[in-house]
Amino acid sequence: MKKTTLSLPPHSNGVTLSLNELVHYKNHSLQWLPPSQSVWSKMNGSHQSRQKGRGMDFSEVRQYQPGDDIRSIDWRVTARTGKPHTKLYSEEREQPTMLFIDVSDTMRFGSQLLFKSVQAAHFASLLSWITLAAKDRVGGIIFDGLSTFDCKPSSRQKSVLQFMQSIIEQHNSNSDSEPLDTALQASSFAKGLSQLQRLCPKGSEIVIISDFYALTDECKTIFSQLSKHNRLQFVMISDPLEQGSTRFNGTEYVSDNKRSAWLDFSSSSTKKALEQQANLHKAYVQNMAMQLGIQLHCLSSGLPLLSQLTSSQDPSQQDKGAM
Repeated sequence: MKKTTLSLPPHSNGVTLSLNELVHYKNHSLQWLPPSQSVWSKMNGSHQSRQKGRGMDFSEVRQYQPGDDIRSIDWRVTARTGKPHTKLYSEEREQPTMLFIDVSDTMRFGSQLLFKSVQAAHFASLLSWITLAAKDRVGGIIFDGLSTFDCKPSSRQKSVLQFMQSIIEQHNSNSDSEPLDTALQASSFAKGLSQLQRLCPKGSEIVIISDFYALTDECKTIFSQLSKHNRLQFVMISDPLEQGSTRFNGTEYVSDNKRSAWLDFSSSSTKKALEQQANLHKAYVQNMAMQLGIQLHCLSSGLPLLSQLTSSQDPSQQDKGAM
C-alpha cells in the first residue's frame, strides 16, 4: 500500500481545541465563496438531494404567465376563477448558516490524526468564516451528549469568536467525563434538534455535523419540519478504525457504550466485522437523508480537513491509502 505521512493542521494537537486552530480557517474562507466555488461541491461521499430549501417569503398571487414554474400554481385560486394563477415569492435578503455541532462521547474519538469532534469543530469554523465573509449571520447549537448550548446567529466577528470559544469550552470540559447512557444521549440529541428549530431563522442553511450515532427515528419529524423553510445538510464524521482500517495489529479492550470486549485487530474477520457495522450505520443515516431530501456529505477524522476538500478521492479510500 502507498505510504503517506499525515501532519496535524496548524496549532492543533488533534485531541483538544484552541482558538488559534479555529481562527486559522479564516485564512481559507475567501477561496470558498460562491459563485466561484462552493465548499459543498468539493465534499466527498455525498448524494444529490431534491431539496432546495425555498428560503422565500410569499408575496402575491397573479395570473399564470408562460415560463412560470408550474409547481407554484395556486390551485385554489385557479379553481375559483377558472384561470390558472401562480404564487409569487420574494427572496429573503440573507441566508443565515445554523450549525449543530456534536462533541458528545462518540465524537471524542480518533485513531490516526484527529478526534472526530475536533474535525467537526474545524469544519464548523470554516463554514462560520465563509458565512461571515459573505456578510451573512452564523450561529447554532453545541451538543455535548447531554446538554445543548445555543449561540444566536450574528454577522459580527466578535460573536463568531465567542461562538468558537463556546465550542472549545464545551469540547475541552467534557474530555474526562464519564460515558453517557446511549438512550439518554439519543433523547438529548432529539431535544437539541428541537432547540435548533426554535433558534433557527426561516430560510437558513442548516448543517448537522455529527457521527449520527445518537440519530433515531424520533428525529425524522424534526428534520421534516426544519426542511419546510430551510435547506439542510448532513455532514457525517467517521474514523478509519470504525471502518476496520488500522495499522494496529494487537489485541485491545474496546467499548462502544453498549458493549465492551477484547478485539484482535490482527484478525481480518475483526476488521471485516467493524466495516460491516460501519456500513449498516451509514446506510441508516443515508436512508433517512434520502427520505427527507437532505444532502449527506462525509468527512474523515483520519485526514486534515483542507486536504479532503481539495481532493476528489473518497475519504474512506484516502484512509486506506494512508495505511
